[in-house]
Amino acid sequence: MDYLITAFLLALSALFSGLTLGLMALDVHTLKRKNRLGNKQAALILPIREKGNHLLTTLLLGNVAVNAVLAIFLGSIASGVVAGLLATTLIFILGEIIPQAVISRHAMSFGSVAAPAVSLLMKVSWPITYPIGAMLDKALGEELPTMYTKREIMEIISEHEDSLESAIDRDEERIVHGALQFSNKTVENVMTPKEHVHMLTEDQILDEELRRHITEEGFSRYPVRSKENGHIIGILYTKDVLVADEAEHVSDICEHKHLTVRPADKLDVVLAHMLKRRLHMAIVRDEMNTVLGVITLEDIIEEVIQQEILDEDDDVSEV
Repeated sequence: MDYLITAFLLALSALFSGLTLGLMALDVHTLKRKNRLGNKQAALILPIREKGNHLLTTLLLGNVAVNAVLAIFLGSIASGVVAGLLATTLIFILGEIIPQAVISRHAMSFGSVAAPAVSLLMKVSWPITYPIGAMLDKALGEELPTMYTKREIMEIISEHEDSLESAIDRDEERIVHGALQFSNKTVENVMTPKEHVHMLTEDQILDEELRRHITEEGFSRYPVRSKENGHIIGILYTKDVLVADEAEHVSDICEHKHLTVRPADKLDVVLAHMLKRRLHMAIVRDEMNTVLGVITLEDIIEEVIQQEILDEDDDVSEV
């Protein structure tokens, strides 16, 4: 009978010790996120874990009480020195080290199973544990969420991609990394310089030769520049050329409303403007209003997905 009582008290000590480490190590905000995503274990643990200091006080009170009873009981069946050494050894190994090592690795599983019993114990011990927990809440404040920098999030994604237990693949890793980095890049980093841009002049006539030239190049849009000063006055869409009369000038059918950006503008800001105005190209100008080049929606998307999109002037054999 003495052995059964000792085993029972050791089991309680182990449970309280392991749950103290395991449950308190679970982040409240992580549990809330898992709960919103439908995790049943998080849904069971969250109501007690939200009461952080009340939960901590309850588990510690239970652990101390059980260990005290265990020491007294062992003292009644053995001599003083032997009882002390026996109680210390059993509590140290079986009541602390082993349960904490095990439950800390499986906190969600153990915590969800023990949650109803712990909740009941918190109610039973409320007159003692709640006031202490409330004082700690007032003195220490609310638990702060764990926040990560962009570089830390990228490292976490990379670790998940490297793990066989994660569903994140290499393409998703690349895209997430690109999405987290592209807002730090500027137009100057990705724009096409003016000397590499295919442009048309406003006074060019849409005759058969020009139409054939546009068709052969295969671009979907062309910046149109002024004959007098070379300024960009609009964007010509190739689809409009197909339905235009041959006698018309380029300036007659080009879209004069266009977006102008600066080299130092952030890509996320430019992307927002493009999406809002439903434009696929922007003209890059400096502070003196000099045209420096163009930037397209495709250029920005390539920065996000971290992979080049095959466009009109790419050599298919190189892809």
